[in-house]
Amino acid sequence: MTDTTDDTTPGGSIQPIALNDEMESSFLEYAMSVIMSRALPDVRDGLKPVHRRIIWDMEEQGFRPDRGHVKCARVAGDTMARFHPHGDSAIYAALVRMAQPFSLRHPLIDFHGNYGSPDFGPAASRYTECRLDPLAMELLAGIDEDTVDMIPNYDGTTEEPLVLPARFPNLLVNGSQGIAVGMATNIPPHNLGEVIDAVVHLIDHPESTPDDLMEFVKGPDFPTGGQILGKAGIMDAYRTGRGSVKTRAKASIEEGKNGRYEIVVTELPYQTSCSAIAARIQQLVDNGDLDGIADVNDGSNGGKTELIITLKRDGNANVVMNNLFKLTQLQSTFSINMVALVRGVPRQINLRDALVAYVEHQVEVITRRTENRLKKARHREHILEGRIKALDVIDEIIKLIRASDDVAIARDGLMSAPFEFSEIQANDILDMQLRQLTRLSRIDLQTELDELRLKIIDLQGILDDPARLNSVIKDEVTVIRDKFATDRVCELTYDDGDMSIEDLTDDKELVIVMTEAQYVKAVPAGSFKTQGRGGRGVSGGKLKLDDIVRHVIFTTAHAHLLFFSNLGKVYRLRALEIPERERTAKGMPIVNLLPLIPGERVEAIIDTREFGVDRYLFFATKNGVVKKTTFTEYDKSRRDGLIAINLKDGDELVKVIETNGDDDIFMVSGGGMTIRFNENDVRSMGRTAAGVRGMKLKNAADRVVSVDVARDDTAILVMTEAGYGKRTQLDKFNVQGRGGQGVRGMKLTGKKGEVVAAFMVGIDDEIVAVSTGGITIRMEVREISSQGRDATGVRVMNMDDGDTVGSVAPIIAVDGED
Repeated sequence: MTDTTDDTTPGGSIQPIALNDEMESSFLEYAMSVIMSRALPDVRDGLKPVHRRIIWDMEEQGFRPDRGHVKCARVAGDTMARFHPHGDSAIYAALVRMAQPFSLRHPLIDFHGNYGSPDFGPAASRYTECRLDPLAMELLAGIDEDTVDMIPNYDGTTEEPLVLPARFPNLLVNGSQGIAVGMATNIPPHNLGEVIDAVVHLIDHPESTPDDLMEFVKGPDFPTGGQILGKAGIMDAYRTGRGSVKTRAKASIEEGKNGRYEIVVTELPYQTSCSAIAARIQQLVDNGDLDGIADVNDGSNGGKTELIITLKRDGNANVVMNNLFKLTQLQSTFSINMVALVRGVPRQINLRDALVAYVEHQVEVITRRTENRLKKARHREHILEGRIKALDVIDEIIKLIRASDDVAIARDGLMSAPFEFSEIQANDILDMQLRQLTRLSRIDLQTELDELRLKIIDLQGILDDPARLNSVIKDEVTVIRDKFATDRVCELTYDDGDMSIEDLTDDKELVIVMTEAQYVKAVPAGSFKTQGRGGRGVSGGKLKLDDIVRHVIFTTAHAHLLFFSNLGKVYRLRALEIPERERTAKGMPIVNLLPLIPGERVEAIIDTREFGVDRYLFFATKNGVVKKTTFTEYDKSRRDGLIAINLKDGDELVKVIETNGDDDIFMVSGGGMTIRFNENDVRSMGRTAAGVRGMKLKNAADRVVSVDVARDDTAILVMTEAGYGKRTQLDKFNVQGRGGQGVRGMKLTGKKGEVVAAFMVGIDDEIVAVSTGGITIRMEVREISSQGRDATGVRVMNMDDGDTVGSVAPIIAVDGED
């Protein structure tokens, strides 16, 4: 570079410099300015400079919660003029964000007007109004007591706080987001009560680890609600400062007015837009990438989310919902990157680091506040001592003042013998007006002085005892928690393969109810009482065919439910995954929970908590095939189900029962044949085995209708499609080898039709039978005759012409109803 130095140049000489050196220097200055003064929050108060300056300016101007609202343009303009010369639009955007309940867990600005939504921006600053929120005053509490350092503003005309006292941990409570040069921060909002509980625990246990603090801070608490799936990302973020949290909308499947099912979304993942999601769904439907959806309607308004997705009549709600989670922002990921300024230096912090920095800040704030109060108290003590002393010589003092030519001479006289007041005391005496002399009372002054000295001792005790100082911090944050904390709005739930369901739910007792029409629901166990030996059915008022209950499982929320279909597949759910409904509610179609194909239906439900090797599942098919498999073979789960038994063409699974390995098995065919054999005749096979012959059917038209385990004190109840039935004692059936035709279990004639149901009953049980025409009868088992094997039974149910018995099941009684 050519030397262009010219000493005659106005303003000084020009120095040559390499372009790369100048760029490097300038860029570093710019980068540090962005990092320190714009993009990153301070770990102590959780605020960026722009937010801190807005709050301070509003405090300076008196825009507090007990005053009226003022135009936002006034706040933005004054903040720009005095503290933050970066443009009023940027300042207004920061002001609005502090008022948005969908951005901050606890807004700091009380807003009047349109502050926007995730879908659109706010109204112009000339239309909107604001003032500080009561919680924001807790960020400022004590700022007038020398609790924080004050620094000159950008032009040196006034001062601004370097940091706010922050009487609550705002960095975690409201989170922060920012992009600097070479670094970024993305801290999610949290629940105020949880964070303050963690602060209190950390003060009491300074050695606490992030895992210890996670006992209190369960995870982010996004203001928009929704669900957080799993715990692994939360644990990573709280241990290292970086992690990824999977969030999901809160959606339910409901039956619409037109009979179609709807997916209703009421809460969205943080920072997602309802209209954008609706548009994305419509685009996927139009492009043929998403099937089963008839209509999408965004009914959100007034801050309330309501996205209604109407399904086609043949749409599988469970499949559609899973695809929505996969293809749209109804399920998204929030990347946590906890970066903040710690002692002026950007640092990656974990949960413990954030809380330790906050506690250290509070120790400094309370120490400085106490020192300030102690200083003022001692100053006042000195003044009171002077006034009490002056009362004893008030006449001499008045005489001295009257004889003095000016104030200086009077002051010198008071400071000299015989008075010997200090300069502060002398000035106080000289500043008093004559009318104050009439109110001077030694008793009042002495009382105030005594109280003041007790206060001084108390303040000094706080400074001398770290435990007392910590107690002050705990008491003050606890008051804030009790006043401002609210319940968690973002639900923590499990993610398959990520965390255990047991970590998130109570193992409460449930009753799983499933009907003939394949509707399922979970009902709190308190709604039921058992009656007799029933346990697989429930009675109601006026039952229809599609209302009859076929399965009632008494279980607990943590238990596994194995659903076996007629096509030989098994699906697994936890009991808690079945939607809870009122006892009288209809329930939800099982196809909304399991990916059943058309024509596939659930034939059996088995519940279990453990998959032990000493327990078995016994299968029976329509064509008489049986199979025995240990429970351990079904300790697997796959969304699209597993093969439970390999069926031959034309065969279907009829029933699955639980056995102990040495039970006697009863199989009954539609033709009335019954076989009893010990299950030891059937060797244990693998999950995908086809099984062996359990019962030989008389002809191709016959089929197995039932299989059950012989139990003590029971008889086998058989009922035909024409409404005839009977009970037969089990000792009437001899044990024989499997694979035979069995013996006649009921003599059938043409008018009585085929057997439609057979199961074990106790003498105190009841049954309910429903005809294809919807006629229902409930009766006690003891009213049905006990007859031999060859008997034809008695009429149990009268039906209209053309009707047949559709379903028969044992029942349990329901409190308050038949």
